[in-house]
Amino acid sequence: MAQTTKVGGETRGLPPSVLRRVHRLLTRRIDPDEIAPADFCRELWETAHAIGRRIGALISRDGRVEEVFVGSKQILYLPDLGRYRLSGGRLRRLRLIFSDLSTKSDLPDIPTDITTDLEKLRLDAVISVKQSRGGMSCRYSYLMPDGSTHEELVRDLGRLELSFRDFIAELERELTASLESGDTHARDDTRAVLVSVSDRPEHEVRASLDELNELCRTAGVEVVHRVSQRKKPDPKSVLGKGKLEEVVLTCLKVGAGLLIFDTELKPSQWRVITNTTDLKVLDRSMVILDIFAQRATSSEGRLQVELAQLTYNLPRLVEQDAGLSRLTGGIGGRGPGETKLEIGRRRARERITLLKERLEEITSQRALRRQRRTVSEVPLVAIIGYTNAGKSTLFNRLTGDAVLAENKLFATLTPFQRRVLVSSEDGTASAMVIISDTVGFIRELPEELMPSFRATLEEIEGASVVLHVVDASDPEVSVRYRAVRDILRSCELAEVQELVLLNKIDLCEGGALSETFGGGPSISISALTGEGLGEVREWLARRLMRGEDMEEQGEVTSERC
Repeated sequence: MAQTTKVGGETRGLPPSVLRRVHRLLTRRIDPDEIAPADFCRELWETAHAIGRRIGALISRDGRVEEVFVGSKQILYLPDLGRYRLSGGRLRRLRLIFSDLSTKSDLPDIPTDITTDLEKLRLDAVISVKQSRGGMSCRYSYLMPDGSTHEELVRDLGRLELSFRDFIAELERELTASLESGDTHARDDTRAVLVSVSDRPEHEVRASLDELNELCRTAGVEVVHRVSQRKKPDPKSVLGKGKLEEVVLTCLKVGAGLLIFDTELKPSQWRVITNTTDLKVLDRSMVILDIFAQRATSSEGRLQVELAQLTYNLPRLVEQDAGLSRLTGGIGGRGPGETKLEIGRRRARERITLLKERLEEITSQRALRRQRRTVSEVPLVAIIGYTNAGKSTLFNRLTGDAVLAENKLFATLTPFQRRVLVSSEDGTASAMVIISDTVGFIRELPEELMPSFRATLEEIEGASVVLHVVDASDPEVSVRYRAVRDILRSCELAEVQELVLLNKIDLCEGGALSETFGGGPSISISALTGEGLGEVREWLARRLMRGEDMEEQGEVTSERC
């Protein structure tokens, strides 16, 4: 497909006569069979030498000069190549010819930064040209099937015998064969590289990356590499320019199509990073939003997810970046709101207003149901805890139900409630209660999700008891307990009576956890095996027993609310 040719780069301040010489390079037609025609290379180098700046030209395989761009004497920045599609062998179908103005040698050189561009942008080849005493010489570099680069030096372009069309066709066959054999990885949007940039202690960074790894697994993404940098994030791009290029190259080498940051990227940072690479760039919040989008099944849940997606992406709608287009499919772009990620800001705000009105109606309906339950004087027992602590497994054990319980984060998004009779083992105490399973908590929950998250926790407002489930086998158990308590405090729900359940003791050495939480009561249990649940039922029965709720001894019933 024909592209509009242009001149770019640092052209300001150039005399009109020089600009005409630069523009004349665009009109040149190159033999597709020649990798670097001597007459074109001589004209390009002489023009660059006359102005004392590097000049580069992108040449298509059919011999068209697609773009010419001017740099400084030492630096040449390539234009955005996102509009040029990669071919089957993962090459860009473009080669770069540029002038080497260095004086350290008569022979041309390819600087490291341009070799990086070769790998990062998947160019057909990079050719450095230079006028020397022996005539026009060049050094060309290209990618090998194993992912490395190879260089060749040609001292006299006039004597170069190379059919570029045959050479590039054979190279792509080898690259394609290497991909099919599995020797190298094709770029895959379900494979990710995780990036952490933080000056926090190493154990905290590692724990946070482990949690992000679990979030990715829940979202259906394979983490193939992790990068950690101990420093304060760069306010402009999180990573410095050199480190960002290194990470992008790592993604290419391991076949990752996703770059996921273990922090929340500011809109300006996100735009800088996405405009630097053609990878899909996500942050921690986007992954969480994607999980909510996948798992929201109720109409209310879908409305909450769409509202959160629109609210989060609204600042990113200021500019129609290529990076935003890459969010419209797969992880980071799923859910009811996926077709609205690129609508105009005005329409997005209108949609946000409408969603808030609908959710307010649902909130009013929920408040009415809570009022009716209060009148019936049936106590509510809410199960809360960090995500993947075992809340749904406990819910199933206490109610005899079959709510989905998976070893994944956010397996439960829609609250479930069941009416159940709990009794002491000796039958002297029993109480009819409503048990509610809630969404899992997590650190650094996206601010845009907090309103919808609070809505799911409104049931706790009228709870008589909160069963706070903690994973006793988790090394970060104390940190996660505090994270849940912090969220409860932010939602003004921290005053409800709490019973801490130290779950998964079957995975702990010694079968119990010695640490205490909050100074209140706690019971060691295994929701999977049922160990300790009799003690939980007895505690609830004696705590919530009421004369009018007494039933026949020893029988536990369960029914839907």
